[in-house]
Amino acid sequence: MTTPLTIDIVSDVVCPWCYIGKRKLEAALALPEAASLPPVVIRWHPFQLNPDLPETGMPRKQYLEDKFGGPERAATIYERVRAAGSAVGLALNIDGIAHQANTLAAHALIAFAQRGDRDGSDMKERLLKAYFVENRNIGDIEVLVAIATEAGFDPAAARAFITSPEERAAVSESDQQARQLGVSGVPFFIFNRQLAVSGAQDPATLLEAMKQAVAGAPEAAGDTADR
Repeated sequence: MTTPLTIDIVSDVVCPWCYIGKRKLEAALALPEAASLPPVVIRWHPFQLNPDLPETGMPRKQYLEDKFGGPERAATIYERVRAAGSAVGLALNIDGIAHQANTLAAHALIAFAQRGDRDGSDMKERLLKAYFVENRNIGDIEVLVAIATEAGFDPAAARAFITSPEERAAVSESDQQARQLGVSGVPFFIFNRQLAVSGAQDPATLLEAMKQAVAGAPEAAGDTADR
């Protein structure tokens, strides 16, 4: 049997560059040259951009004031984000975000979707879309249970998992492990556990990294992306 290409992705669900990076990875895997790659297995790993945010989150206006000094400076920064999103087909409604969510429970929901080596990419996509396009509060348990239900999961099982202190502790531990390994910005891609690419790099760069990983050449590429 062909050994699969594993892609471990450290990212957050309130990081616009992570959404853009996901699209660029999808574009890389859709390139004609990617047909020579072995089957791909993607695993999502948590990283909280704001781990000290209150569990209930905070109003977006206050968040922008604390992080950027106010909405005016944030608008300049996010203009570049919107342009980058548009370039990969994403209509990011950043101005519509009313609440900055704590993402601990959302990451637990991704872990729930990935149980038993299942692919959590659909859940990751739903959470990113919920936040950046639909402007839903993905820090709210009821919203997360609704998203799980929309994805075809049992709502009671999803609720039990994402509210479990043990599962939340596992998310926090995974987040800390990523930081201890030197991850300071996301998205962060690790191919075959040997080659790392930091940031929302272009599809060609990601594809080249995948080819190198399959060939067994450990190298690192890319810079940490803004977020």
